[in-house]
Formats: sequence, structure tokens, C-alpha cells
Amino acid sequence: MLALCLGARSQSSDQVHVRINAHAASGSRSSLSHDRASILRVDTNLVLVPVTVNDAMNRTVTSLNKQNFELYEAGKQQKILYFSTEDSPISVGVLLDLSSSMTDKIDIARHAVEEFFNNANSEDDYFVLGFADTPQLLSDTTESVKDLENTLASATPKGSTALLDAIYLAMAKLRKAKYPRRAIFIISDGGDNNSRYSSREIKQLVEESDVEIYAIGIFDSIFKTYEEWAGKRLLTGITQSTGGRTIAVNDVKQLPEAAAAVSQELRNRYLLGYRPSNSSRDEQFRKIKVRLAPPLPATPLHVYFKKGYIASGG
Repeated sequence: MLALCLGARSQSSDQVHVRINAHAASGSRSSLSHDRASILRVDTNLVLVPVTVNDAMNRTVTSLNKQNFELYEAGKQQKILYFSTEDSPISVGVLLDLSSSMTDKIDIARHAVEEFFNNANSEDDYFVLGFADTPQLLSDTTESVKDLENTLASATPKGSTALLDAIYLAMAKLRKAKYPRRAIFIISDGGDNNSRYSSREIKQLVEESDVEIYAIGIFDSIFKTYEEWAGKRLLTGITQSTGGRTIAVNDVKQLPEAAAAVSQELRNRYLLGYRPSNSSRDEQFRKIKVRLAPPLPATPLHVYFKKGYIASGG
């Protein structure tokens, strides 16, 4: 059982004690259904929901208060009992596409990974996976960022794209992560064409987890192949189900800036906590909705949040 410590700068209407199971996937494909069922189980009467808010320019908004949020479970509004903003350390897995289609993009993709870490918390726990025909660990938490740069410098793109297998492997590694906050950051230019796991399996796996997933998709403004079109849908579906998002870029030169933005966004989120009005622990997936309430800035705002949790009996 993993105890989740609530961060600083918080506003809470009563005393709470939070304990959350945070088991990620591991083992063979045959054990996927068992792993999926045990990933995120909220077995306390407090549910924590990470929320990110961006403006129309994709800049993170950090000036909102508890009163600016409304939270719903299964369509019923819930009372927000806990509210905080935090920049706590994260255990993060970076997944870099090293398939042959990345040959002319790899240099700037390496720079994007560096920018991601340049904007990170110095206490972060991280690893880097490269994926082509299969996923491969390039750098682990024991290595310095300089060692990581040297490793990436020697990585040569070739082969197909096993993106879904890479996500599965990253989830397995995050099972033993150092921090309660866990995230995956993906850089890729296409869909999957070489994984053992299906998109349905992986999407269900991640949406029931406590891992936020962000991605930068390098896509042309006009898709040349079905794989490119499917790749954008795949990344978007996976990231949004976890409360993260996919940033699509059609100019590879935008990669470093986008990577820095993702890193900063991971540092600037809100954490909302509520006790569900439905107190039954029926092992069912409960859908969550977060909305913004006035007064709000005049500019349009976009809200990203975890879509639900499993109500576990223990």
C-alpha cells in the first residue's frame, strides 16, 4: 500500500488521511487482465484528481482557486474538500521513437529530450526508453543527464515502431518508481506497426492507472499514410484518458519548445480531493468530470484531468 503525501500550498476543509494502491503493469501479456485490475484502486473515502488548465496559447494557468472548479462523479456534483497546487518531484519515463521514419528528425528529437530535462525538477526520478522494432532501455535513474545525452547521441533510428509495447514496458518500470507522482512523456512521428499489445489493451491499462501520459506527435499537416492518421488518434486517445494530452507539431523545429512546455506543465497542476457521495466499493470504474466555474479570465481555457478511478473494496 502506498501512502500519498499531500503537498504544500493546500487548502483543506477537514483532516484527511490518504492511502492509494499504485500498482502498475508487469509480467507477460497473458497477465494483462490481472495487472489492469490491480493498477489503480482507490480504497479510501478520499479521491484525488490531478488537473491541468491551459489558455488558448497552450500556456499553463496557475492563478485559479478552489472556487473556480466544479467536480462531478457519474454526473453528480461532489464537494471539493482538498485543493492544492504543487511542484513535487516526479518519476517519469521518456519514450523516444527510434524507428526508421525518425532518421531525419533524430538530432532535434535529442535536443527536445534535453529541453525536457532542462525544465525538470532536479529531484526527479527518470528513465529513457527508445523504441523501434522493440523497446529498449537507454538510460536509467542512476545515470546523469550528461550520460543520457551521450547515450542518445549514439542512438541510430532503424526498423519499425513498437510504441504500445514501449508504453507497457514503461508502466512496468514505474511500478517501482521512487515518487507517488508518475508520468510518461512520448516523442513519436507515427502510429504503431510492430507491437504485441493492441491499442485497446494499452488504453484500458493506462486509463485505470495513476500515470499521467503526455506526447508530442510529429505529424505533417496532410497525412500521407493511414499509419500517420492512426498515429495521431492513437496518441491522443491514450494521453487524454490519463489526464494528459498530445501536442501535435508539423514543423520538427518546434520539438524542443514543445518538450519544454510539457515539462513545465507537469510542474504546474492542481490537485482536487473529494469524498464520493456513492460510498459503495463495487470494483466499478467511476467516471469523473471537472469543469471551471466563474469568475474566470476572458480568454478560453482548456481543462485536462483524470477521467476516472476504480472503487475498490480493499
